[in-house]
Order: sequence, then structure tokens, then C-alpha cells
Amino acid sequence: MNITFIGGGNMASALIAGLLQKGFKAANINVVEIATEGRARLKASYGVNTYADLSPEAVATDIIVLAVKPQQLCDLAARLRALLGRQLVISIAAGIRSADLSRWLGGYSLVVRAMPNTPAMVMAGVSGLYAMPAVSEEQRRQAGEILGAVGSTLWLEDEARMDAVTAISGSGPAYVFYFIEAMQQAARELGFSAEEARRLSIETFAGAAKLAAGSDEDAATLRARVTSKGGTTERALQTMEAAGVKGEIVRGVLAAAERSRELGEELGKQG
Repeated sequence: MNITFIGGGNMASALIAGLLQKGFKAANINVVEIATEGRARLKASYGVNTYADLSPEAVATDIIVLAVKPQQLCDLAARLRALLGRQLVISIAAGIRSADLSRWLGGYSLVVRAMPNTPAMVMAGVSGLYAMPAVSEEQRRQAGEILGAVGSTLWLEDEARMDAVTAISGSGPAYVFYFIEAMQQAARELGFSAEEARRLSIETFAGAAKLAAGSDEDAATLRARVTSKGGTTERALQTMEAAGVKGEIVRGVLAAAERSRELGEELGKQG
């Protein structure tokens, strides 16, 4: 399996690092990156083949991963379509629907859409994937192997659900950071130093997430288990419930899903 990444930013770098850790050979990875410093960094860090621009040689691989910003994808597709043969094209550009990408590529249908998230940069991501009907089982396996190099994967049979994936896991790390921010602020107000507040908040969140991941019980049960009647945790949760914290989090996630749908429609009007 030979792979070309078009775009060498953070997510592409994470995927490359993950593939190399899984035993993939650097010689089988091409990266098209227009920035001179970016190409030098990729070559020095990973030993991959680098190219300054699209060329038949650069994309003469089994799989092409489009790792550019959504706003750049339409123009890129217009330049790429003449270079395609039977490569699988994987897009990790947020919001771009597979039908629109296929249209920009001149009706090319060997397309997989993926939505990874930023914990992929520490090999702890989760990615939603959707394959167009023309994609073979072997190509689906290959796409899963690439995204699986940086975490877990979830295949979707209905692409419309990708908006929900974007809202839950794509945007989700920001919600977690927001909660950590609040915990750190509270810790500072309770007299801890910035470093102490950071350590207490982040390690508590990481430990609780690890506990939840390793348990067969749902989050509500785990929460109830540490909430003693009349205790400190109960007082905190009662205050949050009275303020509607949970409901507002749910409303926020639903708003993110709606915005994902809107962006898909807006971006799809290009070309």
C-alpha cells in the first residue's frame, strides 16, 4: 500500500507518525506540501518522500489522502482529477460531502470521507468514515487501517450521520478543554497555583475518562457511585443541574451538528 498525502499539516503528520509506528515504510509515503519549511520538517521527522506540487509521480500511489483546508479542496480537486487512475481518495476535510468532492473530481467515485479529531496527534483519536458505493471492501479496509493508525474508527452507512460525528467527536475535544478551563479557574479561586490547578484538573479528567473507558457501566452509573448523599459531589451536581449545565451542553452539541450541515451545504456550492 503506497500513500500520497496532499497537505502536510498537523493531521497529516499525525497519520504519518501513526502509520510509521505500525510498521509502515517511509519510502511508501509521499507528501505534497507547498511550504518549503513544511517539506523540510516532514523529511527530517519521518523520512518520507516530499513534493512541492502535484505531479503524476507524486500521486502514482494506491491511496491519496486529501489533508487540506475545506476551502482549498475544490481548487485542489480541479487540479487533481486529471491525475487520477484507480486510486482511493480519502478526504479528511471537515464538512465536504463525498458527492460534492466526487463532482469536483469529475465524477470520480472511489471516495472515502473521514472525520478524525485532534487527539489523533497523540494516537488517541476516533474517526468517523463513510465510503461511496463504488469503494471496494479492500479499499474500505485500507482506509480503516490508515485512520486506525491514530485511534479507533467508526464506519457509517449513512453519510448524513457525519454531521453528528463532527458535533460529538470532531468538536468534542474543545468541549473537554472548556470543562477543564472551568475546573482550573475554580481551583485558582480556591487558592491553588496555576500549575497546581492545571495538574489537578487535567489528571482528574484523564483518570475519569480512563475509568469510564475501562468500565462496562454507563457514565450515569459511574457518576452515581461517587455521589454520596449529602456530600460535596452531590452539592456540586445539584448546583450544575439547577443551572441547566447538562441541557446546555446537549443544546450546544446539537447546534454544532446543525452548523456542520450548514457548512456542508455552503461549501458544496463551490465549483
